[in-house]
Amino acid sequence: MTKPRTACELSAGARWWIVGLLAAALFINYVDRGAVPTAAPLIQKELGLSAAQLGVLFSAFFWSYALLQLPVGWLAERYGAHRVLAVGLAVWACATMLVGLAHSFAVLLGLRLLLGIGESAGFPCLSNLLATVMPVKSLGRANGIVACGYLFGPAVGAYCGGLIMVHYGWRATFWIFGGLSLLWLLPWWGVRLPKRVAAAGADEGPTLATLLRQPSLWGTSLGLFSSNYTFYFMLNWLPSYVVGERGFSTAEMAGLTGSAYAVNALSALLAGWVIDRIVMRYAQANLAYKSVMVVAHVGSVACMLSIALGTPTGVLAGIFVYQVLSGMSSPGVFAMSQILAGPTAAGRWVGIQNACGNFAGIVASLLTGWLVQLTHHYAAAFVLAAIVSVLGLAGWVWMVPRLAPLSWTLSGTAADLEPAGQKSR
Repeated sequence: MTKPRTACELSAGARWWIVGLLAAALFINYVDRGAVPTAAPLIQKELGLSAAQLGVLFSAFFWSYALLQLPVGWLAERYGAHRVLAVGLAVWACATMLVGLAHSFAVLLGLRLLLGIGESAGFPCLSNLLATVMPVKSLGRANGIVACGYLFGPAVGAYCGGLIMVHYGWRATFWIFGGLSLLWLLPWWGVRLPKRVAAAGADEGPTLATLLRQPSLWGTSLGLFSSNYTFYFMLNWLPSYVVGERGFSTAEMAGLTGSAYAVNALSALLAGWVIDRIVMRYAQANLAYKSVMVVAHVGSVACMLSIALGTPTGVLAGIFVYQVLSGMSSPGVFAMSQILAGPTAAGRWVGIQNACGNFAGIVASLLTGWLVQLTHHYAAAFVLAAIVSVLGLAGWVWMVPRLAPLSWTLSGTAADLEPAGQKSR
């Protein structure tokens, strides 16, 4: 990194360049984490893995990923989110390349754990950086752009990865994806960041005990758990579902899943822009973000039931409508936390939130693998995803009483544990 500037010297162009690079990092993050699910039918056949073993592999990523969210959030606030993110990306890129050399379940399991260690840097560092360099009125667009990046990751990973697998085999996919990931470090090295980002200290913000007493923290955590359960269920199991239960070829699967994820990404980009327009015009961040969450979660219930119980046409409609709804909610899942926590606490807040939220990845992967092996069908897994979607309404709407920045005092406590202002501007 070059010598950082102060926050007042950071131009609008520099802010959006940082957002663009963060979007690229999360794009890479999701390309690499989605490579194993995309290659799962081929890996399962070559290595003779059961559906339950696939579930363990899918969930193993989240064991290390979720466990390290809070420590990484603390590291981001203590030593600089930009440094922690760079190290994390190097680790997960190397883990991705090494998957191409794996010849056993045990080795794949270890590399999935290593991938989770590296990728745990993503969202805590992202939220620390965005909460510092972006004003509240621009957080919807910033998070929408980043969400578009990480949601396009599965689209590109599924489509390009599927084509590489058809022509060169599944191992080549991991070598190519991992090697290209390392190129992101080149432009990131030259970024000029505000002094607060480069030399932030965790002592400036609230204590961990204060954070843990904040009801809104647990509301955003429950909301993310619910959102992530359905998202990771679809991300990890949709390729196997359309190949194993719907009879798609690998190339057809790549086209379908790639298109679905692209719809998700574009929906996130549009939603971020619309939310910011509402916040700037009406100063109603609370209404804007929560309304989107209600529509997304209610709609997700209908989509999961349509896929589980519907006709082939209903299945395709459910898949694509879900992707629209998931994209709509994506800007808010971390923007709401960034608004509430502010720059001195966003890293740890999102670390705790993402640890709880990504426990859903473990649960969804294991339960789905068990249900598919038990029933030899996916219907029960989709019904369960619909039930979990309902929980998100309680988290986002009821447990977050009002969306506005919390006032952290110098003693590290939040004033009355309530938002500082009546409206978030």
